Amino acid sequence: MSETTFSRLELDDRGIAWLTLERPEVHNAFDDSLIAELNAHLERLRDAAHHGEIRAVVLGSEGKSFSAGADLGWMKRMVEYDFEGNLADSRKLSALMHGLDTLPCPTLCRVQGAAFGGAVGLAACCDIVVASEKAKFCLSEVKIGLSPAVISPYVQRALGERQMRRYALTAEVMDATTALALGLVHRLAPHDELDAAVEAMLDILLAGSPQAQRATKALLAEVAREPDSKATREHTCRVISELRVSAEGQEGLASFFEKRRPAWTNDSDNNAADNNAAEPRS
Repeated sequence: MSETTFSRLELDDRGIAWLTLERPEVHNAFDDSLIAELNAHLERLRDAAHHGEIRAVVLGSEGKSFSAGADLGWMKRMVEYDFEGNLADSRKLSALMHGLDTLPCPTLCRVQGAAFGGAVGLAACCDIVVASEKAKFCLSEVKIGLSPAVISPYVQRALGERQMRRYALTAEVMDATTALALGLVHRLAPHDELDAAVEAMLDILLAGSPQAQRATKALLAEVAREPDSKATREHTCRVISELRVSAEGQEGLASFFEKRRPAWTNDSDNNAADNNAAEPRS
């Protein structure tokens, strides 16, 4: 789709968008330039997802580390900023996290190595995290007199308040097994099988209805805000009713009862749809 200096955005023939950080020489640390690039990519992806042009986004990076967090050169420049300059800069990072968190389509984060500082936020903003057994995670900010402030809503949602307090205050390193147990990571894989694990998860996602996945992601965000209000209950009823009468909903139900694949899958898919089949529910 496009190629820029510090990151790469590509679309494959399945409709999977691959967003890749390309600063391996500095462990994919991000600065204001990379943040601006990623924000621009996310705007294009949001547009494409709304129009049904992409099925899922994979966020990954080149090299040994997923991302070391903030770039040291950027941090040195930030020391010279006044409060207003720092506030403006932080808002761009906040826009990145919010933009990734609210993409309409499913998002998957591929973590092959260290994810420190803000990189933990990037992982927490994705719907699914697949990590190498060599991956490590750390909210390292307090060690340099800072706070994981901008990423805190997303990481705390993933870890829970109690565990967030521990790891944000101690800056302890979480190994991959700990991150899995705490809910930050969804699936672990041997390091040399990471790409296969990512592909297996994509196969599972591709078996679902694109429209239903977009609707479900939006619905879950609403439910998280107001879990049991009258407005939320009414909204859930409307969402399922709209999906049942939609073209994709009708096709999904028809294919289930006719014991065939739905139209949004194709013969090149693996058996994920068959292996993960479930009866439709309200």
